[in-house]
This record gives sequence, structure tokens and C-alpha cells, in this order.
Amino acid sequence: MEARNTRKSLIGTVTSRSGDKTVKVTYFYKIPHPLYRKEIKRKTVVHVHDEKNECGLGDKVEIMETRPLSKLKRWRVLRVLETAPKMDDEQEAAVTEPAEVAE
Repeated sequence: MEARNTRKSLIGTVTSRSGDKTVKVTYFYKIPHPLYRKEIKRKTVVHVHDEKNECGLGDKVEIMETRPLSKLKRWRVLRVLETAPKMDDEQEAAVTEPAEVAE
């Protein structure tokens, strides 16, 4: 039996729960500008398979490359590194409702 190839693993943040067993993970990286050599922030969003539905919005997760699982999913969750703090109903309402403008 052959050994499995080494696979890429990344650390990113869950930005969306887009269905059953699927999350979107964003990871940031920096590259130098081709001419000026200043570092530029870039991001990549990947669709990730979450078998146990254990990830929540804002969680920091480690993901690993895998075989194609669907049209867009090529990654899977290895483990949850940090869980995001949960908001209660009042905090969630304050974030979702627009603030009133004082006249």
C-alpha cells in the first residue's frame, strides 16, 4: 500500500455557514507588490467540508486539502482551534439592526 501524499493545510476563519456540512473559510496572506515591494494583504475564500457541523461563525479552524467532494469543495476541517464568543439575543439584535441617526 502506498503512503498518502503530503497535503496542504491552512489556518483560516469561518465566514459563512452555507448549508449542511459546508462552511466558507477565509484565509489571509501577504505578497509583495511587483514594482514597489510593499506588502499587500490578500485573501482567499474556500468552501470546506465540515462533517460534524461543529464550526460556527468566526471560529478559527485548521483545514486540509482533500479530493474533490463537490463542485466547489476541495478542503475539509481538521480541527477547530478557537471558538468565537457566542452572542446573546440583545447583542445580536444590536448588530443586525441599523443605528438611529440623531438629527
